Amino acid sequence: MKDFIKSYLLELCCSYTIISVVGAIINMIAGTETNNVNVVMMFIFCNIAVFVLSIHKFFEKLSPLAMIVIQYIVACVLCTIAVLIGTCFFGPVTPKGWFELFRSFSIPYAIGAALYYYGLWKDAKKQQELLKEIQELNK
Repeated sequence: MKDFIKSYLLELCCSYTIISVVGAIINMIAGTETNNVNVVMMFIFCNIAVFVLSIHKFFEKLSPLAMIVIQYIVACVLCTIAVLIGTCFFGPVTPKGWFELFRSFSIPYAIGAALYYYGLWKDAKKQQELLKEIQELNK
């Protein structure tokens, strides 16, 4: 559990830093600014994405494609709930705002998920090679 928390916090900090810096660069290029609510929501969305991706072990019985789709749907539902809770404090979201929300969440999520699953695949391949070496040594 301690390793899970360490790994989760490391992944959260790295992903939030990358997304914040990329967002700042995009805002500078576009000549726009962001407000504090958007920064907080970015942090919440990063938490959701990292958490959903980190619990992939609960979905291992499913096919990889089904697991990825289910995780994305769960993440979108959690983001929707977070925004609905936020509307109680900050006002309603416009219809175009919902589109912007899912676009702004989906693109970084897809990139992050691809990197995350590539890392898992690479680790599994390395473990499989080590297992083969051990089996060959025991022959």
